[in-house]
Order: sequence, then structure tokens, then C-alpha cells
Amino acid sequence: MLSAQERIQVAQVWDLIAGHEASFGAELLLRLFTVYPSTKSYFKHLGFCPDETQLLTHGQRMLEAVGVAVQHMDNLRAALSPLADLHAQVLRVDPSNFPLLIQCFQVVLASHLQGEFTVEMQAAWDKFLTGVAVVLTEKYR
Repeated sequence: MLSAQERIQVAQVWDLIAGHEASFGAELLLRLFTVYPSTKSYFKHLGFCPDETQLLTHGQRMLEAVGVAVQHMDNLRAALSPLADLHAQVLRVDPSNFPLLIQCFQVVLASHLQGEFTVEMQAAWDKFLTGVAVVLTEKYR
């Protein structure tokens, strides 16, 4: 899925995120809910107006899952199988929401990393996150 250079770029960006998963994840969720309010329906456990602690906690969990994917780029299917089962069979998330999440994540990365997030890194992350979304939606078939 990814070239050797793209793998390096994904890992480099992840190194910049490491230690900030909760804040990046909370911002990602807040952006997602603001730009695409319909996505809130999949996060009913956060309530109508989630507080900062809830956003940080769930954001941390989301980005920890991305971290697992980064660590297992060679075998995303095996690494993300439990998460794919959860989203397809339990949460029943409409797969059309994954591209929305990817878009919001890219904006969060660009806003925080600015010049460190090069065009090549953005392209590598787009390809990587799209691969993650493909794996997460395979259980829907």
C-alpha cells in the first residue's frame, strides 16, 4: 500500500504527534462535530454537548488506534480487525463517515504541524488513512 518513503513519512508525522494524542484527538472530534454535525449521532455516549474531558478521553482512544495502525502498517487487517468488527457489527457506523474523519484529521495535522507537515507527508498520510478506512469498512461486506 505504501512505498518505503511514504512509510517513513507516516512514521515521522506520528513521532510529531506522540505525546499529544489526547489533544489532537479532542480537536479532531470537535472539528468533526462542527463541520459535520450528523456525525455526532455515532457518539451518543459523549452527550449532546461533550465536555473537554470527554473529548480528550475519546480523542486519546481514537488516536491510540491510529498509533496501532502506524505500528502495524504491514498488516493493517490483523491489527485493526477488532476495531473493524466493533465499527461494523456493534456501532454500525456508516462507512461514508470515515472520509469525513480523515479530512478533519488532515486539517488538524496541518494546523498544528504547519511547515513540518509537508505536501509529501500529507499525501502519505492521506494514503495511509484511506488504507485504514478501507480495512475498517471490509467487515461491512
